[in-house]
Amino acid sequence: MPPVSVPQSLDRAHCEAADQADPFAPLRHAFQIPPGVIYLDGNSLGALPVQVPDRLAQVARTEWGQGLIRSWNDAGWIDLPRRVGTRIARLIGAQDNEVIATDSTSINLFKLLSAARALRPDRSVILTEAGNFPTDLYIAQALADQGTPGLEIRRVEREALRDALDESVAVVMLTQVDYRTGHKLDLAETTAAAHRVGALTLWDLAHSAGAFAVDLNAAQADFAVGCGYKYLNGGPGAPAFAFVAHRHLATVQQPLSGWLGHAAPFAFEPDYRPADGIERLLCGTPPILSMSALDTALDVFDEAHALGGLAGLGAKAQQLVEVFISGFEGRCAAGGLRLISPRDRTARGNQVSLAADDPARGWALMQALIARGVIGDFRAPNILRFGFAPLYLRQVDVWDAVEHLADLIDTRAWEDPRWQHRRAVT
Repeated sequence: MPPVSVPQSLDRAHCEAADQADPFAPLRHAFQIPPGVIYLDGNSLGALPVQVPDRLAQVARTEWGQGLIRSWNDAGWIDLPRRVGTRIARLIGAQDNEVIATDSTSINLFKLLSAARALRPDRSVILTEAGNFPTDLYIAQALADQGTPGLEIRRVEREALRDALDESVAVVMLTQVDYRTGHKLDLAETTAAAHRVGALTLWDLAHSAGAFAVDLNAAQADFAVGCGYKYLNGGPGAPAFAFVAHRHLATVQQPLSGWLGHAAPFAFEPDYRPADGIERLLCGTPPILSMSALDTALDVFDEAHALGGLAGLGAKAQQLVEVFISGFEGRCAAGGLRLISPRDRTARGNQVSLAADDPARGWALMQALIARGVIGDFRAPNILRFGFAPLYLRQVDVWDAVEHLADLIDTRAWEDPRWQHRRAVT
């Protein structure tokens, strides 16, 4: 599905026509979208695939309830991390044996940062963005605080990354799509620049996997992590995944040497021997219920592949983004908001971010939108964030979302005291 420019005369009729011609339109029925809701927060938590509740019921009532412990073998529970990892590998340009579904993004970051650092023992720097997602920064700092000798966390602005690359850098740890602005780094170019100085790369694909085409092997990436609950729609707290390039699998050593990462877990040997392949990234017992939900959620990508694949989904997402930007710029000029996402579609993920001149107004506008069923999120100090999941969003949804935003601005309905209250999760 090639990129299609948004017409200058865009109106709701154009959006309806585009939706009727959308080859991915049937996939919307694979998700439970509540009536009256325009869901623009799939970059935080994906929508519920309709098949997941039945799968969870089967796992709970039959596999657990009837099979009991036998289901580790009979229902293939023990194979789920590798099986789900293989399915994710096909979405991120990896080989089947390079990805495992396990633990959380934060835990996998710790494992792979430690492992990558150990592969460059004569180097002392983890290079990252100053504005990287906080958990990435916290995990890197934890590695340094726990006594890794001489380890330095070098934080620089995105524009200074290339100049900060030198032969002291062991690992370049970056998130491909910035969680605040949606700016997308060129994975291949950045990886090549790191490799030119002998550094390894660790990519966080939290806002990439399942959103658009990613090709880790073509880029010669070394390591990657990502979560299962955003564009992969695996549910709240879904397992994350870890990628290790095949060339590193024989030598990589991760610090959390749990028993399922052992070469022979059920030999119950007293000393640790890592598994030969990607299984060495495992640690403890996998969460079977949530792993099963993620496994089922990935079924929709099999259908998407037949309809145009991730390249087509990514192109559709950018059309949705352009509809939003066009509508925002045409109808929301008085809102005290400004676009901070890149205008170049090749330089952004499936996201639009608006910065509010007044943070309190920005917060209130988002709460008022959510109350109307237009669900985005707010990121401190002043960012209204909208995600565009192409599996289930339509252009008319985006058009209507902008209409709601424009109406709130025009009527100043966001000033209602109800929308000023801050909640724990933003």
